[in-house]
Amino acid sequence: MQSRTKKSSEKRNRKATSKRNVSRTDTMPRKASRTDTISRKASRTDTIQRNTSRTNTIHRNVANIRKERNITKITDIQAQNKMDMPLLIVVLLLVAIGIVMVLSASAPSALSDYNDSYHYVKMQGIAAILGIAVMLFLSKFNYKLYHKFYKAIYIGSVLILFTVLIPKVGMEVSGARRWINLGIQIQPSEITKIGLIISLAGYYSDSRNRFDNFWGACGLPLVATVVPIAVLYLVQNHLSAGIIIAVVTVITIIISGCQLKYLMTLGGLAVAGLSGILIVFKDKLVNGFRSDRVMAWLNPWEDTSGTSYQTVQGLYAIGSGGLFGVGLGESKQKYLYIPEAHNDFIFAILAEELGFIGCLLVIVLFAILVVRGVLIAIRAEDVFGSLIAIGITALIAVQVILNIAVVTNTIPNTRHIASIFKLWWKFINHTFSKYGSAIKHFTFSKEDLMNSCNLQIIYASAC
Repeated sequence: MQSRTKKSSEKRNRKATSKRNVSRTDTMPRKASRTDTISRKASRTDTIQRNTSRTNTIHRNVANIRKERNITKITDIQAQNKMDMPLLIVVLLLVAIGIVMVLSASAPSALSDYNDSYHYVKMQGIAAILGIAVMLFLSKFNYKLYHKFYKAIYIGSVLILFTVLIPKVGMEVSGARRWINLGIQIQPSEITKIGLIISLAGYYSDSRNRFDNFWGACGLPLVATVVPIAVLYLVQNHLSAGIIIAVVTVITIIISGCQLKYLMTLGGLAVAGLSGILIVFKDKLVNGFRSDRVMAWLNPWEDTSGTSYQTVQGLYAIGSGGLFGVGLGESKQKYLYIPEAHNDFIFAILAEELGFIGCLLVIVLFAILVVRGVLIAIRAEDVFGSLIAIGITALIAVQVILNIAVVTNTIPNTRHIASIFKLWWKFINHTFSKYGSAIKHFTFSKEDLMNSCNLQIIYASAC
């Protein structure tokens, strides 16, 4: 009995053990399946994270591509504009101020001479429109074309000065033959100024010329400049234009990189030349009208109704303006008190109507224009373009300084008809020589179009 009992208990134990083993084996896959599930979830999480990072990377790349495209579009737009916008804005402001001031200053004299108060401002407006149109047209041409013909341009610039001697073409104004009439009035000396700038730039950028001696570096350009100056003095009696040409020539020579020893020699020759002129033309200088102008400059109040009349009336206008002026259109001196109120002495009317603040604004605008011109010259990729930019910028600066200095009696009145706002018909005739404002190279690259655009605009204000 006991043995049976033992056997039955052993069977029960074996069955229980087998059940426990079976239950253990059943739970093992469950635990493994849970582990697999967790690992699968982890892998899915990793996959999602990787996909998310990839998506973020794609988004960043797309954003960068869009930015690059936008930048490219802006660059393309700038290249298509081809204009130095600060320079263009300054010039348009100066032209606008000039037209307004011509309207104000010329109304009385235009009514008196032509029975039309708007006669001069109509001419100014038409000339401004035509000048800008010609500027935009010429901006399509490569300024390097001028380099090929710089010698011919020089010859033409000198010969055109003699056109004032042609009967029924040359005009005598105030005792001097400085204008020609071809349906419109043109002053040949203005064409000569630009032609000489191009010629000097072409000479100094020509690799065939030698600059290792005084004759090549300074002598030949000076001789070439003396010829038109002599013609201006002897034929047109236009000394002030000769002075401007001489100053611009010296500036061009200095900027071209002339050696210091040659510049010192040039200075010595200039002193000797001026001394010789004083000796040779002593009688004309002492007894002529230029002597009267010097005396009127030194003592303007001694002959207020004679040689000093224009200067004194201009000083009255400037003094009346004060800080803020008497108001636009409210000038008293423009009522036939100041000769050439809309021309030579328009700065005096500006000072009277807009005061010191108005004058300062105009001077600042011209200063910005000159600075932009210098920057264009610095950025130019060739010597020819750089020297043209410097030459035209110097021409603007010299003429503005000369005009303001004459009106304020800082220097003697040279009767230089170059109003600081004057655009007039002469602009149409010598815009051909402006800096090639849209194209620098024959390759027409975008950078070239953007970089060389601007002296077209600058010269609009020079005229």
